[in-house]
Amino acid sequence: MAKREPVVGNWYQDAVEDDIFEVVAVDADGSGIAIQYLDGDISELDFDTWAQMVLLPAEPPDDLNELEDITIDEDETSHREPAWEDPFNDFDSDSFPGYDEY
Repeated sequence: MAKREPVVGNWYQDAVEDDIFEVVAVDADGSGIAIQYLDGDISELDFDTWAQMVLLPAEPPDDLNELEDITIDEDETSHREPAWEDPFNDFDSDSFPGYDEY
């Protein structure tokens, strides 16, 4: 069973599943843990599941740029910049006569 507290930014290896992942967020209210696997998949664990896991410390991959960027809600403890662009960047205010951009 996991004896380690989840620490944002730390990498762990699930000894049973042989998966390596990073803790990317811990909910502010303590209800869940967001993790990201090496292939970029995101998952959320509850603390009961975390406590059941056999975890070992792991080294981060050599090239962290290979992982997809994710966004975490502002009320969570950590976030990365979004991988997408703001859809309003290309907004054409001329499409709406009578309205200024400001």
